[in-house]
Amino acid sequence: MTTILVFFAAHWFLSAFVQSFFLHRYASHGQFKLSPFWEKFFYILTFVAQGPSFLNPRAYAILHKMHHAYSDDEKDPHSPHQSTNIFKMMWKTAVIYDDILKDRVKPEPRFDKEYPVFPTIDRFSSTWVSRLTLGALITFVYFAFVPMDALWLYALLPLQWIMGPIHGAMVNWGGHKYGYRNYKHIRDESKNTLPIDFLIGGELYQNNHHAAQNSPNFARKWWEIDTTYAVMRVLNFAGIIELKQRKPSLARTKSVARTGELAKAA
Repeated sequence: MTTILVFFAAHWFLSAFVQSFFLHRYASHGQFKLSPFWEKFFYILTFVAQGPSFLNPRAYAILHKMHHAYSDDEKDPHSPHQSTNIFKMMWKTAVIYDDILKDRVKPEPRFDKEYPVFPTIDRFSSTWVSRLTLGALITFVYFAFVPMDALWLYALLPLQWIMGPIHGAMVNWGGHKYGYRNYKHIRDESKNTLPIDFLIGGELYQNNHHAAQNSPNFARKWWEIDTTYAVMRVLNFAGIIELKQRKPSLARTKSVARTGELAKAA
């Protein structure tokens, strides 16, 4: 039983880290620089860590830029204020994501740029062969280590198949519905859900992030801890990444009416 619980926790936190570190802060916002080698390394790590629910960096980045431009408006691809429940929001997001991934729709030019690509992984990861193979590998771990007196552990298995979308839904739903606001002048519904966000690596500081979206540190108060940023500082010290240190220009944001306008001003 312990083996499965450790396996689940490791998958949870590693998947959350790569989503926050690579997909969000690098692919979507370019908050740090990577050499070609390290970009490919973290691209592969993201693919392995997210497994069958791997989120394509290009599609992820385009959706995220749309989210900032239209935060909580009708054009927001994943706002809880435009869907009646979390499952409808997730389905709406999935449809838009798939349309972008398969080039069924053409994004606005301002969103469709400045993101990493790895054609070999991009092609393979979007196939059912990839998703079924990675899903099967996770399933085999359960077959091998779930004891007969703890069959309830199989309830965790479907969560590992869709780990990436689960993390995204938690951030997009919870981070725009529940919590406190340090920056009330931001005219969307972003919230900071947890004072210490250890569950999803700082991603639930949505209000802080929307107030200064190019800042690599999502924490603002002394008691807020952004665990992904803490790892980024270590990687920066080691020379693996090069942080773009941008102090939040909070004085500028007070005069900005909408988050989309903030994105243009940054």
